[in-house]
Amino acid sequence: MADEPEDDAVVDPSRRRFLIQSAVATTSLVVGPMLGAATEAGPGKTATETSVVSFSLTVNGVERKLDVDLRTTLLDALREELELTGTKKGCDQGACGACTVLVDGRRINSCLTLAVMQSGRSITTIEGLATGDALHPVQAAFIQQDGFQCGYCTPGQICSAVACIAEGHTSSDEEIREWMSGNICRCGAYTNIVAAVREAAKKGGSNAAL
Repeated sequence: MADEPEDDAVVDPSRRRFLIQSAVATTSLVVGPMLGAATEAGPGKTATETSVVSFSLTVNGVERKLDVDLRTTLLDALREELELTGTKKGCDQGACGACTVLVDGRRINSCLTLAVMQSGRSITTIEGLATGDALHPVQAAFIQQDGFQCGYCTPGQICSAVACIAEGHTSSDEEIREWMSGNICRCGAYTNIVAAVREAAKKGGSNAAL
């Protein structure tokens, strides 16, 4: 990352295309048969009615029950059904990272996965990082280093940073830039974001809430 992000410093287009295609292919294989069965309308029911499924998600340590269309993304389930609007909808194509959340400690683009696919897993959103009034070390570092301007990408940046630190990709500023490259800051606050990740890593910023 740099003050003025270049295309190849954000995300390699070929890598992004591969990630999106892989997500689509996996979704089709896992959920396709379920979707086909769910949308076969029975007597007196429309296809839309029969595509609604009931399942639960464990979000920020709390089990939440949902009755949603099988095709609902995790992003839309979090925002529209559970009212956890800290997770932002940016491109809705897996290209900007604004919707990043942690699933079993791993960062994912929540717009690229169906909610039903995450049943039984532990999901952490930006709302679940702090402990009461005590901010997560990464949140505190972003404030101290002024790692945001408009703030729209910040929840995804912070969630991604927590995982980046846990993965051990903070040995240098260059490594931080590479492993945070899936999260775009349209305001260009990259230098401060790198500083925040570096500071949080020194203080063990991957441990809380995971």
